[in-house]
Amino acid sequence: MRLPRIVAFTPLAYYLTPMASFDDIRADFEFLDAWDERYKYLIDLGRELAPYPEAHRDDRHKVRGCASQVWLYVKDDGATLSFKGDSDAHIVKGLVALLIALYSGKSAADILAVDPAAALAPFDLKDHLTPQRSNGLHSMVNRIRAIAAEKAGED
Repeated sequence: MRLPRIVAFTPLAYYLTPMASFDDIRADFEFLDAWDERYKYLIDLGRELAPYPEAHRDDRHKVRGCASQVWLYVKDDGATLSFKGDSDAHIVKGLVALLIALYSGKSAADILAVDPAAALAPFDLKDHLTPQRSNGLHSMVNRIRAIAAEKAGED
């Protein structure tokens, strides 16, 4: 059985490694029993995010519909979309990290093919997030999907 990536005193080298894959995050999350541990894990995921570019901390990149401030930036290399994100709230920043792990590095078509409800179902977030955070999560998913639709040439 694999142990989760959370450690009370984490070495600096851990933070210099690439972010965990979505499948690894799901496995770690399922390993944790108590929701206070899962919230801490989400917060740790948010702390792992690469620094968000200050030049993109503006209204154009701000996600509407979130109670917290959330920004998403996409880089399109022609084949795949890579996302960076940030939030001023710790748990929401963890949700941003979760969505980046789910969607980043995929083509626009692959992003649109993901069923977000099915992908996020194992996390049981709908029963453990406040209504405001749930709305924010949906807003972030919708924003990512809208970006992918735009890049794919769909409306």
